[in-house]
Amino acid sequence: MTDDDQFEKDEKQILELLSKGLAKDFHNPSRLGCPDSAVIEGIASHRIGLAQAEQWLDHLGSCSACFAEFRLLRKRLQNRRQIALGSTLAILLAASAVWFPLHSRLALVTDETIVLDLRGSSIERGPQPQAKQPQLEISRRTKHLILYLPMGTEERDYELALLKDTGDELAHTTGIAQFEKHVVILKADIDFSNVPGNSYFLGLRVPGLEWARFPVRVH
Repeated sequence: MTDDDQFEKDEKQILELLSKGLAKDFHNPSRLGCPDSAVIEGIASHRIGLAQAEQWLDHLGSCSACFAEFRLLRKRLQNRRQIALGSTLAILLAASAVWFPLHSRLALVTDETIVLDLRGSSIERGPQPQAKQPQLEISRRTKHLILYLPMGTEERDYELALLKDTGDELAHTTGIAQFEKHVVILKADIDFSNVPGNSYFLGLRVPGLEWARFPVRVH
């Protein structure tokens, strides 16, 4: 049982025991026989376990002042827990916002389809690969590619190829880039099953022009 599960279980038992009393009918303005506020806070926060708290539960259930203090402290602690949970979620969301852009260029494998995000790149054609490009990952099981192309890419026919350093083609296909949901997307069928695992370049070009090259590793 997790700490949260135990907390909820103890909370339920304490409230059930207190509900047996009639706190609203027992006023105690002089606070006779009342435990210290530290004890009430300890019970409300569960720093004092149920077994230790049991000696005070009858009093809490029959003293309006103590019961009111208990409920107030319990409410404050619940608010703190909600704020802490909200802060944790905010941190996770912020971490996700940082993680996704850093890793969005990596291949996302779904069955035999891979999505590659090239939006952070620029289309610079020539025999040399673009500088400081992170290496993309492609599985040899891949048979379908979905490319998110860089901003400014035209909607038109493109050639796509897996290239060696020498420029020799190991796999080749064509596809039509189309604008979908604010992104230019190129979908193409290409088979990497016969390609040996190694580092290569993914080439993209308008037919007849130079290749724009992106480092890839086939595994």
